[in-house]
Amino acid sequence: MGSVCREVITLQLGHYSNFVGTHWWNLQDASLSYDPETPPGDIQSDVVFREGQTLAGHVTHTPRLIAMDLKGSLRTLRLQGSLYDAGKDTSAVTWGGSLTMHEESPPVKNPFLEDLDKLDKGEILDEADILSSAQPWHSAAGLRVDTVNRQLAKVQKGYRLEGSVKVWSDFLRIHLHPRTISVIHQYNHDGEAHRLEAFGQGEALLQGSVLEELEDKLHFFVEECDYLQGFQVLCDLADGFAGLGSKVTEMLQDSYGGRGILTWGLVPVSHPDSTPMKDLYHQLNCALGTVHLASNSSFFCPLTLRGGLGRRPSSPTAFPHLTYDPSLWYHSSSVLALALDALTSPYRLRNNSVPMWQVADSLAVSGRKVVAAYGALPFPMMHGSSLPDALSACTDALPWKPLSACSEPNDGRCYGQWTTLKGFEGQRLISSLAPGTQPPTPLHSLHSGEDVLASYIRSFYPTAPLALQLVSTPSKLTPPFPQIFSQSLSVEGFLQSQPPLPGSSPTVVSSAPIMTSLQSAPALCPWLSELHRGASAFDIRRVASSFLSQGPEITDYQEALEQLRLLARCYRNNSDGVMFSSSSEDDED
Repeated sequence: MGSVCREVITLQLGHYSNFVGTHWWNLQDASLSYDPETPPGDIQSDVVFREGQTLAGHVTHTPRLIAMDLKGSLRTLRLQGSLYDAGKDTSAVTWGGSLTMHEESPPVKNPFLEDLDKLDKGEILDEADILSSAQPWHSAAGLRVDTVNRQLAKVQKGYRLEGSVKVWSDFLRIHLHPRTISVIHQYNHDGEAHRLEAFGQGEALLQGSVLEELEDKLHFFVEECDYLQGFQVLCDLADGFAGLGSKVTEMLQDSYGGRGILTWGLVPVSHPDSTPMKDLYHQLNCALGTVHLASNSSFFCPLTLRGGLGRRPSSPTAFPHLTYDPSLWYHSSSVLALALDALTSPYRLRNNSVPMWQVADSLAVSGRKVVAAYGALPFPMMHGSSLPDALSACTDALPWKPLSACSEPNDGRCYGQWTTLKGFEGQRLISSLAPGTQPPTPLHSLHSGEDVLASYIRSFYPTAPLALQLVSTPSKLTPPFPQIFSQSLSVEGFLQSQPPLPGSSPTVVSSAPIMTSLQSAPALCPWLSELHRGASAFDIRRVASSFLSQGPEITDYQEALEQLRLLARCYRNNSDGVMFSSSSEDDED
């Protein structure tokens, strides 16, 4: 290993966070390789994966992960997983009489999970022409997992899971460690009764058995780390998990001070069976969650494809080369996971890795711990062209779209920015003009990919501090990642110069170049002000008194709103003696 591995522990808190996390872990797993002849990629997998052994002595790689969800959210997934099964032991049965066993029929598995079961048993899928049936099945778990990855990549079956995915475990392609999953039995995932809907309910959860179980799992993963750099927390922002996440991040801050805590607040485009009162609860949870999660984290970044976090958002984020269904969690979570793969790359690199705390310190300046994310999914790069060519085609506007329901600043002002370009493998980062040829743009005269990207971004943000990361290795989009890409893309996710011929088979995109940006900018001021104004627009004791029935107290609620108002003011731009403001902010004052 070329560099010290600085481990990261991931926490996923809530059902939509587990949707996004499942896609993210599937992406990481698809990039794992155990072939010593294959050169290692840019991403150091051991940062987020842990090595272990099964009871039979086989080497395993499982996520360094704690995933929390509600009763009824697992379906076919077993709480302890199946990786360390020792088989059913009946030796302890001493009863000499007859036994009657009552066993409930398990939920039906979709075709993808059925194929995974076959691969786990050592069977070869009919569609995979990679191994013959006469070939021996490798006993080493590392080789077995690698063969599973290769078969799934080779098969590229047209899994259409849109109608069969009910929960996140319906498309989970990896084995989890027995200490990963925590089920909160006090609340139900389905039905109308015993729902985790309010911030105070989540806050009250982190005590007793829930706290003891979380501390036990944390200690297990922390103690086996040599150089723990911190925690990445994915937390549902619109339901009661916002309250639980606030307490969890507070505990992490108290117990592991000095480590990075990068928190991502996840919000789906829509919720099933929503009502006006539930929409109001979602808005209140987002407001309180933003305040507390930002306070307890190194930085806090909301991630959503909604047009806003209010009750009447604008249209969901649209991308030129994606055809996803915003109402399907299976689709929207895959888009966010693909963006998150690039957003989290800087502290997971094999070489030139930037620790979590440094990423956070470059963005969370002067109390501005809320940041906004943007992404070009995929980055529009023509197959066979160069980075200067691709960027020169985007001179009128930056290629990325909002991933935090926060509009792009139009005045070029930004307190700090971190930009990542991932997955350009096989493409040229600089121009290859013949000697004596006049460069068509200034970008074509630069001599490194970093200089090209920096020059382009500074044309939009001339004075903003800027950090860059270029990562060659793409994300591998093997099943069950949904095929949400337009047919204008090649297999590698690059734009094709010629449209596909009529009647030709649809292209299955197996990787994609991604560009993302994390920003601390004045554009967050109206975003936070709108969040504050929405939560302050009514008397909560009269309109939504049940929201306060399990906490917070009305004084704590009012204090949190005041903190949100002050947080918004932190993002006003006072440079040149001019206050950055809008009419809505003036009305608020």
